[in-house]
Amino acid sequence: MSEAGDRIYRVFFSELRRLGYVEGKNIRVERYSAEGRTGRYPELVQEIVRLRPDVICASSDQLVFALKAATTMIPIIGLTDDPVASGLVASLARPGGNITGFSVVVGDEIFGKYLELLRHAVPEVSRIGYLLRRAAWEGRYGRVRVGAAERAGLTLIGAPLSDPIQEPEYRRAFTALAGKSAQALVVSDNAENLAHHKLIIALAAQNRLPAIYPFRDFAIAGGLMVYGFDVAELWLGVARYVDQILRGANPGELPYQQPTKFELVINLNTAKALGLIVPQALLARADEVIE
Repeated sequence: MSEAGDRIYRVFFSELRRLGYVEGKNIRVERYSAEGRTGRYPELVQEIVRLRPDVICASSDQLVFALKAATTMIPIIGLTDDPVASGLVASLARPGGNITGFSVVVGDEIFGKYLELLRHAVPEVSRIGYLLRRAAWEGRYGRVRVGAAERAGLTLIGAPLSDPIQEPEYRRAFTALAGKSAQALVVSDNAENLAHHKLIIALAAQNRLPAIYPFRDFAIAGGLMVYGFDVAELWLGVARYVDQILRGANPGELPYQQPTKFELVINLNTAKALGLIVPQALLARADEVIE
């Protein structure tokens, strides 16, 4: 398990203990992972549904959609992109059916913020790479972001990741970015990127790419800039929803929540290693500066 994943587990189980659940005593938690291979989702979903658990927690749109197709009875708590836009739920306030959860989507406004912050940190930048799943890049999500970059006078270069999303695929993507003369990088918020955050940071450093990331774990591990939220905090909410559902709450009546607090974190050590001088005006905007 990655360091980020380990921290998420610690937060999740700590909150469950606070709520009165102790694994091995009064709660049993089965763990599953596709290890970056979305083609394994159908197999995993069938295995999970056969167990008939009291509640399923799942991270990623594709997995939650697969679970939705497999069961209308077992409560599902998902960490996904925009669940309304994707058709996963009817509304944020009243999701309906057997699904609720938390949106970790980086919306259009936040993506525009990424571009703005990169421009402040690297004023001469004009070609920006974008590390994300291939399906997202080739769909509406990618088209909207290409348009946003063009309106800002920038060229967005896709670095789409194909299954299995493992180390060789990340190395291939960074090689492709170098071949297309990317000058900076935006890293998307998909679960695989968080799981491989140390590898991504190392490859960005190796290729001398100033990068902006979606989750705090990236800055802690040496990423240049983060504009986003602490994903571990969302897992506090997941634990609380587990508690409510085990006590009889209807998941379809539990609001699908979105993060409300975004922070800018700048790692000055990384900036120095890249030879960047971060403008004082940008440092003044930061919620935290790592030195």
